[in-house]
Amino acid sequence: MTDINSLPFHLQLLVREYGHSTYQLIQGLKDIEDVAERTKRATAIVQLMLRLQPALRDLPEIQTRLWNHLHAMAGEDVALEAPVALRSLTVRTEKPNRVPYPRTAPKLRAYGAAIEALIAKALTIEDADDREQATIQIGRTMKFLYRQHNKENAKDVTILRHMGELSGGQLKLDAGLVDSENLFEMPAAPAGTKPFIVPQPAQRDGQSRDGQSRDRREGRDNRERGNGFGNKNGKKRKKGRSQEPQQPPQ
Repeated sequence: MTDINSLPFHLQLLVREYGHSTYQLIQGLKDIEDVAERTKRATAIVQLMLRLQPALRDLPEIQTRLWNHLHAMAGEDVALEAPVALRSLTVRTEKPNRVPYPRTAPKLRAYGAAIEALIAKALTIEDADDREQATIQIGRTMKFLYRQHNKENAKDVTILRHMGELSGGQLKLDAGLVDSENLFEMPAAPAGTKPFIVPQPAQRDGQSRDGQSRDRREGRDNRERGNGFGNKNGKKRKKGRSQEPQQPPQ
């Protein structure tokens, strides 16, 4: 019996998913010399793999996935006439490229590296009006992030000072203009905007009339039960013993 720990990592995952017995069946394909007979046996093993993992039936291109898993466990030297395209094992065995991770922390943690990237992009804008609008948008975002990080409101002069630190003093705005026109506040919704109301399904005429008639009948029945105390004629019962019928004289 093959030791699972001695296999490559991607094969260890496949053996644990489909079982060691399935792996031994796949390894037995090497002993079959006829390619057609080997492919027939591999097709039966693929159906077995699908039975072992019934949840895979709903996945797209499940046959491609199962055949490639079988091809990975059998090895590239085992020729198969598979009904799908088989990928090379180098896709699974090659070491992926290292993802570069930022080594330096952002200058101001409340804003993160995204604001620094936006400021660097704004410094490349040559048009003065477009650059001013970009500065205003960056200031609004910085004020929003400052509130989220510090759980308190930020003054406009504080945002302008932080923006000057991050841009090296190249992005500037008039503090009085920012405060008077609330340039760093998020724009409010228009005054004429109505709240959205979820539309209700309209009732048909027949359904509404039936509902009204049913309500009237229920109200009438309630009144009769309340006034009659259970008597059909709506009269109150008299208290005392009931009178016996008189006998005729002898």
